[in-house]
Amino acid sequence: MTPNPSMSAAVVLAAGKSTRMKSELPKVLHEVCGRPMLASVLDACREAGVGRIVVVVGHQKHLVIDAFASEPDLMFVEQAEQKGTGHAVQMAEPALAQFDGDVLVIAGDMPLVRAETLRELLEVRRAAGAAAAIATTLLDDPAGYGRIVRDEAGEFLGIVEDRDCTPAQRAIREVNPSYYCFERAALFDALRDVKPNNAKNEYYITDALTILRQRGRRVIAPTRAAAEDATGINSRVELALVNRLLQRRIAARLMADGVTIVNPELTWIEAGAVIGPETIVEPLTFIGRGARVGAGCRIGPLAAVPREARIADGQIVFANLLDAAGDGAVVRLSRMTAASHGRASG
Repeated sequence: MTPNPSMSAAVVLAAGKSTRMKSELPKVLHEVCGRPMLASVLDACREAGVGRIVVVVGHQKHLVIDAFASEPDLMFVEQAEQKGTGHAVQMAEPALAQFDGDVLVIAGDMPLVRAETLRELLEVRRAAGAAAAIATTLLDDPAGYGRIVRDEAGEFLGIVEDRDCTPAQRAIREVNPSYYCFERAALFDALRDVKPNNAKNEYYITDALTILRQRGRRVIAPTRAAAEDATGINSRVELALVNRLLQRRIAARLMADGVTIVNPELTWIEAGAVIGPETIVEPLTFIGRGARVGAGCRIGPLAAVPREARIADGQIVFANLLDAAGDGAVVRLSRMTAASHGRASG
C-alpha cells in the first residue's frame, strides 16, 4: 500500500562540501547519468509517496536552489554552519512545524536509493507504531560504515560508528546506509537532547535513535536494502562507480521493456532517455537525457543522440553525427547518417 502523501515528508541533506571531490560545485549537483545526483534522491522520495520534501542546503546554496527552482514541491532551508547530520535535520523543524506524520531522513548524495526501500520504511514504521525505523544492508567489506548492533533476539540496540567499534563489532557485516524514518514529534524532541560528540562539535542523527531507546521508545531496523544502494559519493572514483551502477539499471529497465542493447557495458544511455520497443542499440553509442527514440530503430554503432533529440520510428542512425547546436536542438538526419527501413533518407 502506497503511503498517504499528506502523512509523509522527507528531509534531504544537501548542505555539505566534499573536500575529496576537489570541486567548487556542490557535491549533490555532480551528475550521475546526466542528472544532478540529488535529482535521483528526490525522485525516489516522490515515488515512495512522500508529499513534501525539505532540502537542507549550505555550501553554494544558491546553485542548488537555482538548479531545482522549477520544482514546486520542494522547500529549502539553510544550514549555515555544517555541524553534522543531526544539526542539519534540526534546521528543517520550522518547515515542518504544521506537519504531523512520518519524516524520512536521507542524504542527497545517495542516488542509488530505491523508492521501494523508502516506501517500506514508511509502511513498517507506521504499522509497528515505532518512533523510528531504519534501513540496513549487508556488506562483504563494511569498513567505514556504522555497524548495526542487535540483541540475542535480533532487536535493534544501536549503531556503532566504524572508528568506535570493538574487534567483535568490527566483524559485523550489517551496516547503516543512512536512511531513516521517524515519527515527526519523536524526531525533533530527541534532537533537542543530542549533544556534540567529537572535536568538530558535530551533532549526529544516529544519536537521536539512542535517545529514543533510552526513553523507552521503540526503534526498529527491519528493512534490508540492496548492498549497492548503500553506495554514497565522497570522491570522483565513487562518482564513476555510481554512474556505472545506475547505468546498468537504466539498461536493464530498457531491455525489460523490449529494447535490445547489444553490449550494455559499451553503451551510455542517460537518465530520462526514452527508447521504443524493438529498437536495437549498437555498441559505442551515446543517448542523452530526455532524448526520445522511436520504436523499431537501429542506433549505432558509434552514434551520439543529443539530449532532448527526437528520432521517429523506424530510423537507422549510423556512425555520427546527428547535427545539434546544443541540448534540445532540432535533429537533421544526413544521407550518410540515417535511413528509414528500406531506403536512404536525406
